Amino acid sequence: MMARAFALAGLLRLRQIEKEHAASDLAAANALRRDAGERQARAIAALHAVPVEATDAGTLFAMAAARASSRSMLADLAALAAEREAEAAAAQEAFTEAKKRAVGLEKLENRHRAEVVAGELSAEQSAIDEMATGAWQRAREGGDA
Repeated sequence: MMARAFALAGLLRLRQIEKEHAASDLAAANALRRDAGERQARAIAALHAVPVEATDAGTLFAMAAARASSRSMLADLAALAAEREAEAAAAQEAFTEAKKRAVGLEKLENRHRAEVVAGELSAEQSAIDEMATGAWQRAREGGDA
């Protein structure tokens, strides 16, 4: 006996591909988020490493320019980190939705498989019962003769 195919198998495969794609996008977004955070931490560490003592006016002006440039770079990095955080949150939401859509179909497929197995077991049991009944009747008829 050939088992019935799951009618929504194609849609299930599509949902699984969507889930895998969303998981890949989430991993990439999280990597970019971590990278932005690490760049921000390195910039802050570099800013703290700038000496605070000025020996002359030229050094003082150079320090002021470096600090102004660093503040601007930190503001840019903070904006980039916030953007990456938002992208990671959106990717997490997309993954969660893709997973929900796939899980519903996976549950339907599991239920279908259980029904197919139950049907096969029922048919097998009917065949065994039929054989047992036939053997019992033959034995009975053989005993009457």
